[in-house]
Amino acid sequence: MAEEKEVGKVLHYFSKASAAAIKLSGELKVGDTVHIKGHTTDITQPIESMMIGKDPVTEAKAEDDIGIKVKDHVREHDVVYRVIS
Repeated sequence: MAEEKEVGKVLHYFSKASAAAIKLSGELKVGDTVHIKGHTTDITQPIESMMIGKDPVTEAKAEDDIGIKVKDHVREHDVVYRVIS
């Protein structure tokens, strides 16, 4: 099974955009696979794009607030893990 490292927490879910605002505690890059896990959430997906504010970025570091598209509903306080293959 793949190893996972906690890299952040969901701050907010934007249902119209199907996007999550995430406060990072570690690094993430476009192309990384994330596993978002919470009380009723359990999704794994690759990051296809990432934004800081309105600017697209390819990588982000701890303490950055990022936005990513998500394939399903996520909730505040869900934990975001980077999947290490």
